[in-house]
Amino acid sequence: MTPPREETAEAHLAAFLEMLESERGAAHNTIEAYRRDVGDFLAYLARQDLDFHDVARRHVSAYLERLGSDGLSAASRARKLSALRQFSKFLVASDVIDEDPFELIRGPKKARALPKILSIADVDRLLAEAMRRADGVEGPESVRALRLLALIEVLYATGLRVSELVTLPRDVLTGDGKVITIKGKGGRERLVPLTGPAIAALSRFLAAAEASGTGGEMSVGASRRYLFPSRSAEGHFTRQRLGQDLKELAEAAGLDPARVSPHVLRHAFASHLLDRGADLRVVQQLLGHADISTTEIYTHVLQERLKQLVFQHHPLADKSGS
Repeated sequence: MTPPREETAEAHLAAFLEMLESERGAAHNTIEAYRRDVGDFLAYLARQDLDFHDVARRHVSAYLERLGSDGLSAASRARKLSALRQFSKFLVASDVIDEDPFELIRGPKKARALPKILSIADVDRLLAEAMRRADGVEGPESVRALRLLALIEVLYATGLRVSELVTLPRDVLTGDGKVITIKGKGGRERLVPLTGPAIAALSRFLAAAEASGTGGEMSVGASRRYLFPSRSAEGHFTRQRLGQDLKELAEAAGLDPARVSPHVLRHAFASHLLDRGADLRVVQQLLGHADISTTEIYTHVLQERLKQLVFQHHPLADKSGS
């Protein structure tokens, strides 16, 4: 006697979960997530008076559309689809069904996360605090404060990746010092100009480091190799230390430390350039992006900002939410 459809579906799900635990060593939380995701779909089929044997691609598509209309995020829908694909493959391998209805189903596109952006005023506050510290200390502490100021000025002036910034060689300033050559991802080289404040901050830092002689962090053997030397094993200032120093500086400047990082300053460089009318191709070149679609994310940031300004300040904007 053929058992009821609900019992058949639950029996297959139980066998699937047992396989995940025994053969793949899946953790308890993973198994429970699969139980919920597959169970939701089986309940949906039951409400449609369908059995898994009856499922076609159109049923899968309708289910995914319903999840979207219910407000489920693309990431959550993609997770559920992944669980159902695994379950369907299990049923095919177990000879429960002949064809996999999920085989040609395309997953929902995840919305690309917009980068965190600091306003020009935020960056000004950060730089002002770094300047205040550099002007307020002497000796070895002065060298460290000037180094941090130079790092931030160069980062905001150039949009370098943090790995590119901390490993800048000392001879990168050879020439007029106004343009530096960066070797980025894939060995691609690009020219990046320095701003006046960045050049001034570098000059102050290098003069202070030279005046400090062989003391402190300037005494490491690799100090003549890197522009920003350190006692680290690598011989240069580390990205982790820069991140920590930036968060401490942000807090002192009255900014949320969670919103400030070296990569966020790179984002600020790009978005502020575009906001002032820079050409997208130029920004792509300065950032070292191989594909312009990577750079285009900043245009989305600006669009979101413009929409927020309209909604907040336009006299005809509906502020009641109705």
